[in-house]
Amino acid sequence: MNVLLVEDDIGIARFVERGLTLEGMRVQWTATGEEALAYLRSYQYDAIILDLMLPDMDGRDVCKTLRGQGISTPICMLTAKDSIEEKISGFEVGADDYLTKPFAFEELLARIKVMQRRANINLNGEEMNIGPLRLNLAAHEAKIDDVVLDLTQREFALLEYLMRHAGKTVNRERIIENAWGPASDITSNAVDVYVGYVRKKINACTDGLEIRTVRGIGFKLMVKDV
Repeated sequence: MNVLLVEDDIGIARFVERGLTLEGMRVQWTATGEEALAYLRSYQYDAIILDLMLPDMDGRDVCKTLRGQGISTPICMLTAKDSIEEKISGFEVGADDYLTKPFAFEELLARIKVMQRRANINLNGEEMNIGPLRLNLAAHEAKIDDVVLDLTQREFALLEYLMRHAGKTVNRERIIENAWGPASDITSNAVDVYVGYVRKKINACTDGLEIRTVRGIGFKLMVKDV
């Protein structure tokens, strides 16, 4: 697992880096938000540990920028502040978890593993996967285990967008923009119909995945809890 650690406290950074390395993870450490964004433009990570108070920018701004760029890598925010308002503000910009300093390394490790189980998504060149579902972008093929899903071009684009944001709720407007194009005149009701088509094809092959309807907002592709 590749982890990006964004923390300006050298003591905490060394403590976390040493622990994660002993767990077999590869850790890239930086102390600034700008450098973190630069790394993320060039490299892919499986998890991000992001301090809230950085010397050059607020960690929430880093998180918001990443989500705005479509980067769905799980993010655990670190902070010395434990107020509900602080936590909510982190979640609102796209953080997946929140850990208050000081913390035990075992808790951080457990939270990283939980984030990965929630997302359970890997991007490797031209292939994406979440649980038993694999999407080959070059071959334009979706498979669950060894079964090829019979998807139309629009259904494939819809599934690709949901996979890129696995574990997160995406609204109908964003789905239309990315699966049909911003100039499309498709209605939100039609999106629901297409989601139903894709959901039915997935459910026919596995009960380990779910396209959950989030009432009043949109949809979320996720691995079912076992």
